[in-house]
Amino acid sequence: MNLLGVTGYGAAGLAFIVLTALLITSWEGGQVGARLIVASAATAVWGLVLAAESGLGGMPWLVLYLAEVARAAAWLLVLTDLAAVAAPRLLIVSAHVLWLGLLAIGLAAPVLPQLGMDIDPPSWLLSRAGLGLALMGLILLDRIYRNSTQSARRALRYFVVGVGGMFVCDLFLFSQIELESGISADAWNVRGVVNSFAVPMIALAVRNNPQWSLNIFVSRQVVFYTTTFVAVGIYLVVIGVLGGYVVRDLGGSWEDGQILFFAGAALVLAGMVTSRALRRQAAVFISKHFYSNKYDYRIEWLRFIQTLSSTSEDDIRRTSVRAVAQIFSSPGGILFLRDEHGRQFVPATSWPIRVDTVIGIAPVGVNSELVRFVHEKQWIIDLHEYRRIPDRYQNIELPEWLRANPTLRIVSPILELDRLAGFFVLYDPPPPFELTYEDRDLLKTVGRHVAVQLAQRDADRKLAESRQFEAYNRLTAFMMHDLKNSVAQLQLIVANAERHKRKPEFMEDTVGTIANTVDRMNRLIDQIHNTPTHARTQVIRLDELVTSAVARCSLRQPVPLLHREDGCAICVKADAERLSVVLEHIIRNAQDAAPEGQVSVRVTEVESEAVIVVTDTGQGMDPEFVRERLFRPFDSTKGFKGMGIGAYQTRDYVQMLGGHVEVQSAPGQGTSFSITLPVERGAAPGSTVGRLVTNA
Repeated sequence: MNLLGVTGYGAAGLAFIVLTALLITSWEGGQVGARLIVASAATAVWGLVLAAESGLGGMPWLVLYLAEVARAAAWLLVLTDLAAVAAPRLLIVSAHVLWLGLLAIGLAAPVLPQLGMDIDPPSWLLSRAGLGLALMGLILLDRIYRNSTQSARRALRYFVVGVGGMFVCDLFLFSQIELESGISADAWNVRGVVNSFAVPMIALAVRNNPQWSLNIFVSRQVVFYTTTFVAVGIYLVVIGVLGGYVVRDLGGSWEDGQILFFAGAALVLAGMVTSRALRRQAAVFISKHFYSNKYDYRIEWLRFIQTLSSTSEDDIRRTSVRAVAQIFSSPGGILFLRDEHGRQFVPATSWPIRVDTVIGIAPVGVNSELVRFVHEKQWIIDLHEYRRIPDRYQNIELPEWLRANPTLRIVSPILELDRLAGFFVLYDPPPPFELTYEDRDLLKTVGRHVAVQLAQRDADRKLAESRQFEAYNRLTAFMMHDLKNSVAQLQLIVANAERHKRKPEFMEDTVGTIANTVDRMNRLIDQIHNTPTHARTQVIRLDELVTSAVARCSLRQPVPLLHREDGCAICVKADAERLSVVLEHIIRNAQDAAPEGQVSVRVTEVESEAVIVVTDTGQGMDPEFVRERLFRPFDSTKGFKGMGIGAYQTRDYVQMLGGHVEVQSAPGQGTSFSITLPVERGAAPGSTVGRLVTNA
């Protein structure tokens, strides 16, 4: 078994199997594409047949002959299709006659001895067939390339190199057979490796020629790792051959020397593979010579977004520096943002080191030439280019710390629409690096995206602050609302004191009202200090609570009329004090809406639900106001006299108790305010009603 032959031809067969699968999945129905698929498949079969021959140590010559002719004929079909316009018709016909004739001879070979036409030796026919097919393939390639336009040549060059390399290798091999009257084992076995190298070339050629109706995509990563694999293979072959010759010349007794030689070769290979500089140079070489664009923008954009949205950094500003720097493999960068006064751009953050540890940087004024230049021109400044050709940047004056630091390379603006939000200063990427128009366009694009992210960050911060102020203002409004209700009760005491201060009943009610007000104030203080109050929710007599609320509001005109069923106890579960405040608020609003009309309060039980209805004959409200504004907090129709949170508090608390609020109103027809609460069954009510100030 020949290990080199098995490895080389096996690799060729597997590589062309992958190429065939890729071509089949990308085929869009074109004739050239169909022939390319057939040629790739024939080459895959050819590689596997010759790998089996190397592994088994031999195979019938007719099988090898047919495999060689079928492979070459398939590629001639592709070439004659491409050269149909560029080559003379006689050449096209000759190519078809050649491969058809050689294939016919191979198929007829088993019966030729019976006709007295024995082929001896078989290598003679194989070598001449190989020479003829290789020469015809190279002639067709020459015609195709020479008669193509300049732009078409750029698209065809990989195809010419790949397919031409296979035919050149065949031409060399079969020429050696003719000259030396035998097959060189080394030349025969290395041919598989050469054919493997043709696969990425053919794939790139197909990608660069969409008119072949093959929409193939070959990523840079695949090309990079394939190139690396091929380079490692060449290295191992060269080392193996060189080591073999050295060991053979020095003699077999140098076993320690052999081990030392191959160990050193392995260490050199490991050093080359793990070298970041070497990998970067290889990536630059592939991008420059195999692709029209410097970047795979899909990969770069996905990586940029992934880095920008990562949670490894708490500060989006620092993450943005890392996301931009990694595109160019820059070791780091600094982000300058406009300060809160808008007078200068200050170093806000840096990556990978903290900004306060960066030595020598300083803020840049908004009126400096650097800021004006990047804002007005929206240019990317290459500091190396600036030092060589300052005229290209209008001889602007850069800050001393920026001009004197040789490790800084790029200044890129961050534009939010036409506003300069800041700029990046990136450190010099590792060589080889040249700032091209693609780099500049990519920097502008990611810079605008970063500007949006930073603007979103500022908007989120301002929104959080406004929410904090909103919570504070809401707490203040609730506090003022409770204070207003308490003050209203005390004002009633003062208003009636002159007439009733000598009556014991009035004094008793006054003490009860003051006690109630004190309790409310204490609860308000607890809420302000976030002190948890003891549980006040209990089962209460709703009918009695409504009666007390109506009595408390009877000091004002119009006096509300209470309608309730005598002897009917309606119990609900609630905070008596808080529910009383809600009821009083609804009744007082009805009194304000109908100062010369009527206000009625009805409490009933309907289908296991307690219903309280407060009705007035006032001017009413239009449906749009009820729907859009009535329950909106801080929206009041009373001007400076109202806080606009009473209805909001009412609905919020009723819903907390499991009930709901309904309002029916129309302009000129009054308003009906209905509260529905779930009824509590089988529970003894607690003490809920305190003393009231009455108009004795």
